[in-house]
Amino acid sequence: MKILFCGDIVGRAGREAVLTHLPELKQKLNWDFLVVNGENAAHGFGLTPKMFNLFRQKGVDVVTMGNHTFDKKEIFPTLDNEKNLIRPLNYPKGTIGHGSGIFELPDGRKIAIVQLLGCLFMHPAKNPFTAIDAFLKNCILGKDVQAILVDMHGEATSEKMGMGFFCDGRVSLVAGTHTHVPTADAMILPNGTGYITDVGMCGDYYSIIGMQVKTALPRFVKGERQRLQPAEEQSTLCAVFLETDDTTGHCLQIRPIRAGAHLIEAL
Repeated sequence: MKILFCGDIVGRAGREAVLTHLPELKQKLNWDFLVVNGENAAHGFGLTPKMFNLFRQKGVDVVTMGNHTFDKKEIFPTLDNEKNLIRPLNYPKGTIGHGSGIFELPDGRKIAIVQLLGCLFMHPAKNPFTAIDAFLKNCILGKDVQAILVDMHGEATSEKMGMGFFCDGRVSLVAGTHTHVPTADAMILPNGTGYITDVGMCGDYYSIIGMQVKTALPRFVKGERQRLQPAEEQSTLCAVFLETDDTTGHCLQIRPIRAGAHLIEAL
């Protein structure tokens, strides 16, 4: 199975990056399943139903969220009703929305998408390791599904790496999101799981993790907390592409994708 996962879409620049580059990338990579992280798509904070529907119309199979899942109240009914919109699995029981989903391709192959929220330096959530362990006991790679993608939305690189090794051999990919900076450690772990600490964002990289320098920099220099505004000039798409074995579900290859302005391109 060929899968493309695009990192955090930040504001208008991020949306434009995805919508601009997807057609050309589709011709080159011919993926079977497309996932994007959309939790920052609405002006940097949250997602609207209109944006979710646009992504779906443009060929996105699943949109994952993160710690900004509930920033836009109008998304609540969509969270509840749309199985293709995935929020963190390790939120408390009774939280609206879906923490995971199993999706069937036209040829009958199945893929599971799960999102986890890290606990280090993040808003409180249940233990992500306990949550994914319980999920994987009921969804076995190579038996119940042909691929499993885990979006590990967290601040700490150590926690993301820990999740990679914890899931090694049991999922196809553990991909980190949230820090908005692509890392250079895309690899296949010893037992066959693809891994990258952070996919990177889709947005304007002449910024401070997607926010305008003039609104974010004073927080560090003077301790002033201005209202953050997303950077919306030239954009870059950051993603990871992987191919899995349909029998075992293990990763056969993993490649970082960077297309657009400012960053050195990778394909």
